[in-house]
Amino acid sequence: MAKEPKKLIANNKKVYHDYFLLEKYEAGISLAGTEVKSLRMGKGSIKESFIRIENGESDGQVYVFGMHISPYEKGNIFNKDPLRPKKLLLHKKEIEKLSSKMKEKGFTIVPVEVYFKGSLVKVEIALAKGKKQYDKRESLKEKDDKRDMARMFKR
Repeated sequence: MAKEPKKLIANNKKVYHDYFLLEKYEAGISLAGTEVKSLRMGKGSIKESFIRIENGESDGQVYVFGMHISPYEKGNIFNKDPLRPKKLLLHKKEIEKLSSKMKEKGFTIVPVEVYFKGSLVKVEIALAKGKKQYDKRESLKEKDDKRDMARMFKR
């Protein structure tokens, strides 16, 4: 069976600059029909979004907040609020693992990219630890060095 290619909708490049990404997970996302149609047209953004685990009566639910999906033009009354919290679909064990890590100081969960896998909308999320200012400067320096080395090899 051939691996289905993923069609990227939105990615969050700033995550790589602001955080050390430790573990990545693929999560499904619960959306309305008009939201999926809007995403098919490429009208989604995860620039300012974050993920939180809301504890319910039996187990925690994972939600992404701040993910913007523009209203579908032909959706009229079926359009949802563009910034409404969207539920992520993860296995119970994964939620428990993420929840236990979140209780430790300095860890957070961030969305990295949103993409289509076949006909399904998936979100790649990562368990991340925030970078300090000097770490950010170091990663910028490494990036510049790599760019300079590539220029030198090109000549």
